[in-house]
Amino acid sequence: MKLDTDKIDEAVLGLLWLTLHDERRAWKAFDWDTLDRLHARNLIDDPKSKTKSVVLSDEGLQRAEEAFRKLFARA
Repeated sequence: MKLDTDKIDEAVLGLLWLTLHDERRAWKAFDWDTLDRLHARNLIDDPKSKTKSVVLSDEGLQRAEEAFRKLFARA
């Protein structure tokens, strides 16, 4: 089965919004490949640290909220 990594990335970005704390930190308990792709697109800081969370960039914060609303909010 071929996976649509763009859809996976969007869903994880939306879930990062769900776990936000301290304004732009989110828990990084997601697939490492997905977090690496989000980092490569400058949406989050480097997930390869000892901290249990990542920091979203300005663009990452905006796109995370958009993805969350699109995928999980009721009309």
